Amino acid sequence: MTSLNGKNVMSENDIPLTASELAFLWAQYINDTLNICVMKYFQNICEDKDILPLIENSINISQKDIKIIAEIFSKEKHPIPVGFTDGDVNVDAPRLYSDSFILMYIQKLEMLAMASVSMAIGLSARSDVSQFFRDLLVSVSDLHDKARKVMLSKGVYVRPPQIPTLKKVDFVEKQSFLFDFLGQHKRPLTAIEITHLFNNVQTNALGKTMMMAFAQVSKNEEVKQFFIRGKEIAKKHMKKFSSILINEDIPAPMSWDAHVTDSTVAPFSDKLMMFQTTYLNAAGIGNYGMAAGTCQRMDLSATFTRLAAEIALFAEDGANILIKHGWLEEPPKSADRQALIDQPK
Repeated sequence: MTSLNGKNVMSENDIPLTASELAFLWAQYINDTLNICVMKYFQNICEDKDILPLIENSINISQKDIKIIAEIFSKEKHPIPVGFTDGDVNVDAPRLYSDSFILMYIQKLEMLAMASVSMAIGLSARSDVSQFFRDLLVSVSDLHDKARKVMLSKGVYVRPPQIPTLKKVDFVEKQSFLFDFLGQHKRPLTAIEITHLFNNVQTNALGKTMMMAFAQVSKNEEVKQFFIRGKEIAKKHMKKFSSILINEDIPAPMSWDAHVTDSTVAPFSDKLMMFQTTYLNAAGIGNYGMAAGTCQRMDLSATFTRLAAEIALFAEDGANILIKHGWLEEPPKSADRQALIDQPK
């Protein structure tokens, strides 16, 4: 509290956290603890001296985040999440991924982080929370840029397709620009549609490779079958998006399967691998939703909507497995008013 003209005025940082601020801070804490586990393992197996500084940078960002969020939660008298610990990672496990995969993983995960942090900034009212996420956006975008430069230097960065330069500005004249399910000749893809198709091939390539690796090392049969199913879904979605690009004579990015070794020793706990899968599912549904909303060819919009529903069903089954094994940490929630009303007086 501060004093103004003899009156006590609540300072901004004394205002309770909103549900949005609490949600983003909680999710960031969980994801940072997971990231530290993953990066510690990567740090132990990586041999490329250009990639190691990126791993160390990622660890430092997450450790700083955890400290700041813990301080905010402690001040708010809010319980600090458990997240993931050293018990969820075996840093001495044999190499499961190539150094190139580690590099591509960092670049892709920072892309996802930039999207979620940007939303957190937009929905944060308190200055300390807003400043935290603005600083974090600078950190993750800087790490993404460093990873991009290393990928370019090593020739592993896959550039999106190029299209011819327009000679003039055109305006849409026919409704078939939007809707032509029955037509034999659909209009060419727009740059926006190519971008979404290309990006979702790449994100599914990441998911397919991770599901394949997770299935390879998991010892729990139910969890293993879930990962195998995830691999097949990602494979199907990659094939669908790639075929649309190829049918338009546009190159599609390749799979990353070759970057997984034949190790069957798990570097991560089943809890961690399952949670990371749910995170990728959420990111996938978000990507498909954005694509469905911005692709102007309605057959593409319908495809993204249909495939998003398939991921949602897969994600629900994953949540049930997490609950069954007691691995799903409950996010902050509102008061159960009915339970309070029903309490014995």
